[in-house]
Amino acid sequence: MPQENLFDVSATGDTTGTAAEFFPDDLTLPKLRDAAQRCRACDLYENATQAVFGEGAQKSEVMFVGEQPGDQEDVQGRPFVGPAGKLLDKAMEDAGIDRSLAYVTNVVKHFKWQARGKRRIHQKPNSAEMTACRPWLDAELAVVKPRVLVCLGATAAQALLGREFRVTKQRGELVESPLAPNVIATIHPSAILRADEAFRDAEYAGLVEDLRKVAALI
Repeated sequence: MPQENLFDVSATGDTTGTAAEFFPDDLTLPKLRDAAQRCRACDLYENATQAVFGEGAQKSEVMFVGEQPGDQEDVQGRPFVGPAGKLLDKAMEDAGIDRSLAYVTNVVKHFKWQARGKRRIHQKPNSAEMTACRPWLDAELAVVKPRVLVCLGATAAQALLGREFRVTKQRGELVESPLAPNVIATIHPSAILRADEAFRDAEYAGLVEDLRKVAALI
């Protein structure tokens, strides 16, 4: 499927209840980013500091898609700037991927969290929230047209590749999809940070190995 046809606002029909209600007339990254701040397609905006849109060059070779922004991303308004983002940057460098060629974003644009003392603890977005937010990601894909799409973690992979997809079994494998010419999934860097210390080096090495396959495609 040609990527130009991935997302067509005029063809979406009833956009009520999804982010498409809040789209600008022209689909450019700056206008989409501004419009996302007004999104009320689900209730997550109520407890978030701001919407965290994707970041990177409009014609990036590779797009990384995670689950949702975290605490630091919510505060700064930029994706992948917290500990997991820093680990992803390091893994990209070790895999030989030029960071300037990458666009990073998330399936959900608002931080979903639960208070635990003074900490804000990440909560997994539900299917209704991901469905409401999906048009933002579809628009990013349509504008950026990445050569390679990388799903980071189970939530992103299942949201984009189907509920039957298992990162544990299919990571690092090219997947047939109309979303991009090359689609691959791997673990989210946050999973490495949560792993037992004895296994972190091996988990990180696995991430870098998967990203080397991405590097070979760009």
